[in-house]
Amino acid sequence: MAGPRSKVLVGLGLCALLAGCGDETPEEKALPRVFVQAAVPTEYAASVTLTGDVQARVQTDLSFRVAGKIVERKVDVGDRVSARQVLARLDPQDLQTRVDSAQAQVAAEQARVKQSAAAFVRQQKLLPKGYTSQSEYDTAQAQLRSSQSALTAAQAQLANAREQLSYTALVAEAPGIITARQAEVGQVVQATEPIFSLAQDGERDAVFNIYESLLREPPSDPAIVISLLDNPAIKTTGTVREITPAVSAETGTVQVKVTLDDLPEGMRLGSVVSATAKSAGKTAVELPWSALTKNLHDPAVWLVDDAGKAQLHNVTVGRYLTGKVIISDGLKGGETVVIAGGQLLHPGVRVEIAENTHEKSPTGVQP
Repeated sequence: MAGPRSKVLVGLGLCALLAGCGDETPEEKALPRVFVQAAVPTEYAASVTLTGDVQARVQTDLSFRVAGKIVERKVDVGDRVSARQVLARLDPQDLQTRVDSAQAQVAAEQARVKQSAAAFVRQQKLLPKGYTSQSEYDTAQAQLRSSQSALTAAQAQLANAREQLSYTALVAEAPGIITARQAEVGQVVQATEPIFSLAQDGERDAVFNIYESLLREPPSDPAIVISLLDNPAIKTTGTVREITPAVSAETGTVQVKVTLDDLPEGMRLGSVVSATAKSAGKTAVELPWSALTKNLHDPAVWLVDDAGKAQLHNVTVGRYLTGKVIISDGLKGGETVVIAGGQLLHPGVRVEIAENTHEKSPTGVQP
């Protein structure tokens, strides 16, 4: 059994041990290490590259003016046609019958006019001698006038029948290229039903379908460079001629037509082309994509204040580009923006700013 002296020694040993533990100081927690970049406002002009095709300034749908059955088609898609060239024909049998009937009617009326004229001449010779009455003379004269009017009407009917017959031939009103065909031989078509689409010779437009949001700001340069998509070395210039006032319900886009100043060799009707237009310059801040985070549902960035603490700041993104974002509002310039290492930050935390070197940061971003 231990005596009182042993208990005292044990107590002193415990006190010394506790006193030694009290002398140790806790290690200070390491601060989050971040890479930063100063926000520098610059003039930024957004460029938009569009893809479209070359179309004729005047494009018309060609159709027959009478109904009938197509018995002949003389051209196909891609063929060049000249003015007044016959493109297709309808079966003319029914209309030819009308012409023959109208011709017979004209012949009959001509015989009546000849007979009435002879009767009237006789009355003219008999009236002065008193061998006929005035009433018989007036009747002969009325019959002659009536037969002449009937002949005129029959001749008009014949002219109309011949004109209807001529409509069985579909002709091109102007030179150009056939771009579409909507009917075939043997098909019965109605009047005004499109048969061919004709791109008339003349000026050419580059036509683009673009989203309306891209037209909020006019381009800084009205002249637009148009280049062939599969051979950018072939290029020309043009100016915007027309912007459709309504948005297409099918595509949600508006159509922009650019008049081409010249059509170089290799750029022809239907060629796929591209155009690059720049909007008017405006002040913005360009940052790496890694600088962007969000505050609830709004885009934001981390800023480091004068006290070395991180603060979350809402911004407006004007445009997303490859590897970077354009901040159009929210930064005035001069702020210290965290561009890497902000994943574990929270508002008010003190951070350690890593020195910017030419080497990539731990997140793979070049500060």
